[in-house]
Amino acid sequence: MTSFISWWTSAVVFGTVIMYGALGEILTEKSGHLNLGVPGMVFLGAFAGFASAFLLEQKTTNPVVLLIIPLICAFAAGALGGLIYDFFTVTLKANQNVTGLALTYLGVGIGSFGGQYVVKAAGYETFARAASTSSIYCKSIAKLGGLTDPFSKMFLSYGFLIYLAIVVAVIMFFVLKKTRVGLNLRSIGESPATADAAGINVTKYKYLATIIGGGISGLGGLTYVLIYCQGGWMTANSIEALGWLAVALVIFSTWRPLNAIWGSYLFALLYWFYTNANVFHLEFNVVQADLVQMLPYLVTILVLIFISLRKKKENQPPASLGLNYFREDR
Repeated sequence: MTSFISWWTSAVVFGTVIMYGALGEILTEKSGHLNLGVPGMVFLGAFAGFASAFLLEQKTTNPVVLLIIPLICAFAAGALGGLIYDFFTVTLKANQNVTGLALTYLGVGIGSFGGQYVVKAAGYETFARAASTSSIYCKSIAKLGGLTDPFSKMFLSYGFLIYLAIVVAVIMFFVLKKTRVGLNLRSIGESPATADAAGINVTKYKYLATIIGGGISGLGGLTYVLIYCQGGWMTANSIEALGWLAVALVIFSTWRPLNAIWGSYLFALLYWFYTNANVFHLEFNVVQADLVQMLPYLVTILVLIFISLRKKKENQPPASLGLNYFREDR
């Protein structure tokens, strides 16, 4: 039972990182833009959150400051990545796939270099930790109440960012489905020319959706560094891989925010299945472990095949996804 709880709690935190990235990308893709720069924006959020937390700890112990500033910095860094993407794809009409991939490399490069620079500038060789900020972000209801029963460990033992992700998903669902803003955004994703003719400001909606989506993705990086890694600055490859899992989750969730909640946890359980194989009395060698880690991507491919065969409109991506809008062609 203890091993299962450990596997579950690790998967929930790990899955939340993916969930933030997927929710940000779902919002972006609802506007008709395919942003493959999610790994870069997650990385930017991780770097900004870690750097701000680490530097603040040298000057203050105020828990409110240590809580709010890294949160703002991570969101702003991810939003900046979205703004860069918007400038090239919305204003300059650059190719969305190429721009997204370039943003990924840019974000990973800046984050990797910046993180190591902060570590070494502080006098450390290769590793530093924002321990005080991490402890604030990791505080949970179970810890504060001294609860140790299995239910509390499985559902009440997480920092607020874990629950915030679920709140964001629910709010996004409500906005997209129940409000005029959501209707306008979805109409732009389906047919920007029709939305433009109806008087909807296509450029504004595309900019806002991508910038806010980038900010949400940035919170995934903050969750990874301050909660999953407990404030430590870890390797670049780990964060980037989560960004690509988030992109896969968008397809798996069929562009529905609520599906991203349980889908992210499922992805995390599958991804870390090999490290917790003892729960099922299984053992994997190196090759088998690599194959097991492919399960989230394999499941995504199967879902993509399934929804393609069914050809149900509600399970398909926005009709204008990946296509730039040229107003003069309207």
